[in-house]
Amino acid sequence: MRDPENIAAIAALKPEYMGFIFYQKSPRCTGEDTLSFLIEDKIPDIQKVGVFVNAPTEEVIGAYRTYHLAFVQLHGDETPGYCRALKKSGLRIIKAFGITQQFNFSEVEKYSEVDFFLFDTATSSYGGSGETFPWDSLRHYTNDKPYFLSGGISPDHIQQLKSLDASITPYALDINSRFESSPGYKDIAHVRQFIQNIRS
Repeated sequence: MRDPENIAAIAALKPEYMGFIFYQKSPRCTGEDTLSFLIEDKIPDIQKVGVFVNAPTEEVIGAYRTYHLAFVQLHGDETPGYCRALKKSGLRIIKAFGITQQFNFSEVEKYSEVDFFLFDTATSSYGGSGETFPWDSLRHYTNDKPYFLSGGISPDHIQQLKSLDASITPYALDINSRFESSPGYKDIAHVRQFIQNIRS
């Protein structure tokens, strides 16, 4: 999210979380208007998530405190030690992993300090592909920590999501590029319909 008017319209739909990308190489990176909007904390009822990729810890901590973030989402190659440093500073953390057919879910065991995991489609650009990964692979996830399901979720996935095997139980759904009319700008009608369908 990067346009204040679009942010306000999405916030009116009452999503539990809203993401703001602080990764400069992303076409969805927050601009000055967005940052001013966050500083003024105009959507206090939404849990705001700042997305970072291999950023210095002091930059992440500063943004967390300045922009009233509820979580930081680490979408790069951040180490368990990096996460521990953020946790010691009082940050709440979502750690993302890019999933491939060969992904070893035991890797997540090293990140016991984080609050949530996020499973996305593996890409060389740290997400944003608009493609799904085989959700059946989540049967190999045996950790008790709740996770966000991400990666190419679209309005056409409603029935597939509702019929997921009982062993695959995401805590939350992360929707992004398949709901955009342009990078960082969400299609309000599509998001509204998706939220209504999921919550029903």
